[in-house]
Amino acid sequence: MKNLFIRPDETTTTGVESVADRAYVAIKAMVVGYSIKPGERVNEVELSRRIGVSRTPLREALNRLSSESLLRFVPGKGYFCRNLDVHETFQLYELRKSIEVAAVRLAVQRAQDADIDALDAFLQETGPDNHGLTIAQQVEYDEAFHVSLMSMCNNAEMLRVLVNINDRIRFVRLIDMGKTNRVQTQDEHRRIVKALRARDEATCVALLETHIDRRLDQIAADLKQGYVQIYMPETITDESEV
Repeated sequence: MKNLFIRPDETTTTGVESVADRAYVAIKAMVVGYSIKPGERVNEVELSRRIGVSRTPLREALNRLSSESLLRFVPGKGYFCRNLDVHETFQLYELRKSIEVAAVRLAVQRAQDADIDALDAFLQETGPDNHGLTIAQQVEYDEAFHVSLMSMCNNAEMLRVLVNINDRIRFVRLIDMGKTNRVQTQDEHRRIVKALRARDEATCVALLETHIDRRLDQIAADLKQGYVQIYMPETITDESEV
């Protein structure tokens, strides 16, 4: 199995990270985590100084983030951080469900036993509960599971779409994960892997749909809490660190 934490956008095709690549990674972290506030205009001069790159690689990174819908470009005005939008987030969760279900149907037919074993081992290594993990680490592990499951369908384009969706909903998932029972989540993951190993498409799809559907009902509440965290971060506590 490919490394569980390697993502399609982390390196160039040559494997060499350019200045623009480094700028892209740094700015994306700010955008995904809303260090730049929703709807806020990106100050290119300040950002160039802050991350230590010239305007050319900075603009290349901004263009890339705009093409991935992580930033919004307005002609004559510049780049703006994306908004926290309930309708858009709901649509992204629907797209996530659609593409993951389609991929798992393919994975039932295409997955190698060794890759299923590796994913099962990953679940064992990361444990049934948080084991003192921060919420960010729990989201990272959860994304790793779903990306690895997706990779078994052997469709790089589907995987690339899922990675983009994950980037665009990660902030919401950080909020949601703080209210999620990790023991239940890990149990659901194991049941999905068990159905995959048995090549039971119907059960695998049903489990995955239920797993994702549980999140849909929480989107509006999570976004409301997200705004509080962005503008009054001192009022939010990472419960996993208490």
